[in-house]
Formats: sequence, structure tokens, C-alpha cells
Amino acid sequence: MRHSEFHRSHHIGWLRAAVLGANDGIISTSSLIIGIATAHATHNNILLTGMAGLVSGSMAMAAGEYVSVSSQADTETADLARERDELATQPEHELEELTSIYMQRGLTQGLAKQVATQLTAKDALAAHARDELGIIDAMNARPIQAALASAGTFAVGAALPLLIAFFASDANIVPFVAVTSLAFLALLGGLAAKVGGANIWIGTGRVAFWGALAMAATAGVGSLFGVVVA
Repeated sequence: MRHSEFHRSHHIGWLRAAVLGANDGIISTSSLIIGIATAHATHNNILLTGMAGLVSGSMAMAAGEYVSVSSQADTETADLARERDELATQPEHELEELTSIYMQRGLTQGLAKQVATQLTAKDALAAHARDELGIIDAMNARPIQAALASAGTFAVGAALPLLIAFFASDANIVPFVAVTSLAFLALLGGLAAKVGGANIWIGTGRVAFWGALAMAATAGVGSLFGVVVA
């Protein structure tokens, strides 16, 4: 019988990287624009700074995600290699270990031994990877996917406040960028919550709150230390 239930956990890998990238793109670029705008920078300098933030931020996100997820992938590979070696040299011990895991989850000893034996016969490494190591194929570390998702979504997120800044006048750039960026963040939080099956209002409020806090902080720094840039 075909399993027809729909689960959202397979979205976790790319969703985390995509949401993080877009969220950082909007927050960092809008905060950067607001910070230097309140420091009385010229319109051209504001746009130049925002563009530099978009490019450098995208590259930083890609590099950071790739290194981070690669480290996770290396750990998973090392664990699987060790498990493969143990299965080859200590098959009885590994079978007992798998049986113990199933007993801890509520199965009787006889049933746990039967399940462990059958799963071992089918694919011993897969059984140990899933039930002993917690490595699930849908959630495996994919460095390149994470890097591309983070960089791409950061660029898209950063482009939104930068586009608003391009069309806004010098007098309105701060309120326009702040309001539209908060709207973008709220929309992002709501969409991410919906895709992940979480509460939409909580997701929306959480992202918007931290975005507002970041923009307020940079605006304060810009006002405190700002100088007129000719």
C-alpha cells in the first residue's frame, strides 16, 4: 500500500538556508541603508553602500553555509565509515546494538530482535544510519545546495530595500525603506511558517520584531555618529 501522508521535514535543508539568506539580505541591507542615511550620506553613497552590502553579503552567506554544511557532511561521512567498518568486523555486536535501540523505543526483546534482524538483512548500514546515528536521507547535509540557496536568497532579499532606496527621495528614504522592509520580513516569516507547517502569525511576528530591532539599532548609531558627507 502506498504511503500517501505528506510531511514537511524534507523541506528543512533548503528551507532553513533560503529563509536565513532572504532574512539576512533584507535586514542587513535595510539596516545598512538606514544607518548611513541617518548619518546624512548622499543618495549615491547610500546606493553604493547598499550594492556593496548585497554583493559581499551574498558571497559571505555562500561561503559560510558551504563551510558549515561541509563540516556537517564530513562528520556524517566519518560516522558512516566507522559504522560500515563495525558492521564488517562486529556484526553480532551491531545487531545487539540495534535490538537494544528498538527495545528502548518500546518493543519487546523478541520483536526488537526480529525487527533488527530483518532490517539488517535488507540494509544494515541504512538501519544504523537512521536509528543509531540519526542520519536521514531527506535531511542529509548538502553543502552546494545550501550555499547556492543562501547566496541567491540573500541577493533577492537585499535587492528589495535597495530598490526602494533607489526610487525614494532623500527625505523619505529612511521611513520608506523601514516600512517596506518590515512588510517584506513579515511576508517572508509568514511564507516560511506556512511552508514549514508552523503558526503563520508567530512566524510573521518573530521575523518582523528582530528586523525592526536591527533597523532601530543602526538608525541610532547613524544618528549618534553621523556626519554630513559631501
